[in-house]
Amino acid sequence: MTVLPRRRNACERARMRKTLYLLSAASLCGCVAAAPPPPATSGNPIGNPLVDPIPISLALEEIITAGVRQHLKNPIAAKFGTMLAGERKLNGRHEIVACGYVDDKGSTGGNEPFIGNIYPDAGNSFELVAINDVSVIGACKAAGLAMPELKPNS
Repeated sequence: MTVLPRRRNACERARMRKTLYLLSAASLCGCVAAAPPPPATSGNPIGNPLVDPIPISLALEEIITAGVRQHLKNPIAAKFGTMLAGERKLNGRHEIVACGYVDDKGSTGGNEPFIGNIYPDAGNSFELVAINDVSVIGACKAAGLAMPELKPNS
C-alpha cells in the first residue's frame, strides 16, 4: 500500500515540473515579445541618437562644473550660465550629454559654449568634448539640446 501514495506523489511532482517548465517558457516568450524597439537615430552625419532631456540636479551640476573648470585658464573666476542635459545609450554605453555656457574671465572674457559627456557607468567620469568652438552649438542641437543664442554683450 505504500507504493500507491509514492507513485501518486511522483506523478504530481512530474506534473508540477511540467507546469513550472511551461510557465517559465511562456514568461520568457513574453519578455522577448515585450522588448523595447531599438533607439531611433537623429539622422546627423555621425548617426548619434537624440538624447532624452533630463533636469540638472545639484549632483549633476557639480560633475559638469568640476569637469569644465579643469580645462579653464581661470577656473575660480568662472561663472556658468544656461546648461542643458540629456541622456542616451550610444554603442551600448549609457551617457549624459551636457551643453552650456561658461564665462571664464581669464581667457576671452565672454560666454563660451561647451559640450561634454558624463558616463554614469564609469563612476560619473566627465569628458569635455569641445569648448568655445563653432561646432559646439551645432553638436548640441544635433544631440537634441537646443542652446539659446546669446546676445552680444551678455
